[in-house]
Amino acid sequence: MTEREPVDRVYLRHSTDKQTDARQRHALKKLIAAGAPVYEDPATSSRVLSLHREGFKRLLEEAAVGDTIRIADAARLFRSVADVLALRPALARRGLHLRVENGLLSGIDLAAEDSATTMVVQVLAAVLEFQRSMISENTREGVAAAEAAGKTLGRPAALDAGEVAELVEAYREGAAVKALARQYGVDPRTVRRVLDDAGAREVPDDLSSLLDGDGRGNDDQAVAADPVAVVDVPGLVAEQLHGSPDTAVRDAVRSGQTIRRGQGYSVRVTAPLSVHLSMVEQTSYLMGSPAGRKARRVHSNRVAMVNPANPASQPPF
Repeated sequence: MTEREPVDRVYLRHSTDKQTDARQRHALKKLIAAGAPVYEDPATSSRVLSLHREGFKRLLEEAAVGDTIRIADAARLFRSVADVLALRPALARRGLHLRVENGLLSGIDLAAEDSATTMVVQVLAAVLEFQRSMISENTREGVAAAEAAGKTLGRPAALDAGEVAELVEAYREGAAVKALARQYGVDPRTVRRVLDDAGAREVPDDLSSLLDGDGRGNDDQAVAADPVAVVDVPGLVAEQLHGSPDTAVRDAVRSGQTIRRGQGYSVRVTAPLSVHLSMVEQTSYLMGSPAGRKARRVHSNRVAMVNPANPASQPPF
């Protein structure tokens, strides 16, 4: 059996519809001309962590151990220390390399885990984050000046104040997120953002009431305790949860044990059942690719099997 040859994989990203990737393609033209697979995230803000971008997620799903991710410059992939802290371990677990095509960094594998490379990458990320902050600051000052001059900027909100109040009230009365999204003609993510801003989706202090598939308390699933369970979380799912805003979920995944399976991996997570259920709910709208949806189904089934409220998890007698 012949050994598989490593593959160069080109990644491109630009931030807005008014920008193009022409400069990046020029820098990477030899690789592209040689037939290297190209993955793109057009009109994608650098504030979206790399592991949450559709194009980059597809790259990770198709890459194998030994492959190299090629980028024109580091800012195309990350602009924050938080992004680097989430990205580099994911690349290391998969055995992938990361190289910038031109400039001083072109001779460095940015995915390497030695202390010198770690320092260089973290300093670079801090500089890029500062640069992004300066751009944002200048933008805010420009917006403030325009508003002072009486100009109206930005697109209108998807929901007005009255609709937001109605939506939050309907959710608290038991309406599901997807049903509300259909009712108001918006994306489910918009509904979740509105609910989070209103504090309507906060996890209750009493975790004896377990979460169902919509992240809501369900009286039929109420149990007297929140047992600790061990679940193997597929790598694709774990990578989505590394940047979770939920501290309990984020800490549980990051402290899990990585288990290699061929060219893939899982993370063995030991946590209260409520945390596992929160993981399932949080990835319900993140896994957009076929491989991602399959990984989420596997994870959801594994959580269901350790849930005492699920009859299928009970041993036969």
